Amino acid sequence: MHRYRSHNCGEPSEALVDKNIRLSGWCHRIRDHGGVLFIDLRDHYGLTQCVVDPDSAAFPQAEKLRSEWVARIDGVVRRRPSGTENADMSTGQVEIYVNDIEVLGRAD
Repeated sequence: MHRYRSHNCGEPSEALVDKNIRLSGWCHRIRDHGGVLFIDLRDHYGLTQCVVDPDSAAFPQAEKLRSEWVARIDGVVRRRPSGTENADMSTGQVEIYVNDIEVLGRAD
């Protein structure tokens, strides 16, 4: 696998469900929903929602992320739960369950 990405942020789709992928991009938006973190990762090609569960080994690193930091995210593509799909996004049928995060650059 390439050091920075196996796919770009506009590529994750239902065809990749249950596959491990690596994405790199800017942390466009970070949301905390009761302990579960949602990271919208952005690159030149699109935007992908990444999910970090509090039980994930990546959670401590995810808590440190800030808007516009550049990160590499490894995870598994999953279908979004019914009713949470986003038809406005090309990647809106899936999300990435994060296994590992590496900060590549901070926007201080």
